[in-house]
Amino acid sequence: MAQTLTPPPPQWLVDLSSSPSNIKPKQSYPDPLGFQVLSKQQKSSNSKAIAQPRKQPTAAEMDTLKVKKAWELALAPAKQLPMNAIGMYMTGNSLQIFSIMMVFMLFKAPIQAILNIQNTFQRLETDTNRQQMFLVKAAFVGCNLLALALGIWKVNGMGLLPYVVPPTSLELVYYEIGLAGLGDGERIDRARVLCAVMRLTFMA
Repeated sequence: MAQTLTPPPPQWLVDLSSSPSNIKPKQSYPDPLGFQVLSKQQKSSNSKAIAQPRKQPTAAEMDTLKVKKAWELALAPAKQLPMNAIGMYMTGNSLQIFSIMMVFMLFKAPIQAILNIQNTFQRLETDTNRQQMFLVKAAFVGCNLLALALGIWKVNGMGLLPYVVPPTSLELVYYEIGLAGLGDGERIDRARVLCAVMRLTFMA
């Protein structure tokens, strides 16, 4: 009886069962330009240079950094003025809930910022930069006052400022008669006199 021959195992099975060789293949590509093999001494010197702590800033440098940060906080309200002006212009002058809320927020933010000015700059103020912080606080207040002026301009456009005396009913009748051209001049003069008398009566 003929003996059956077993086929040889595949190459992947041979590679898997055999132990990996420790001999690394020789590099066939040259090193790139500027590549340098560092020695152990050079590696240790580089690690020591990296491990050195950063130099602590002096008191004068810290004051300079604090004043710079304070100026950024002081000028932040002025940077928001163009955006707020565009928003006020887009809302229109009609009395709507959206425009009223926008005007309320425009008044609320500057007033709160001015009231909390000490808390805003407390962590940045020291004994050495107190004079510089006074100018910073003045600029901060000025920028918030500009925001309040923008809100007053918006309220004026909406017709909510009480600096104009509203016309009485007789004045409205007089204006309607004058504009329509109805009646003679004597009726218009009488209406004018009555309006003046009513105005003096309410002012008294």
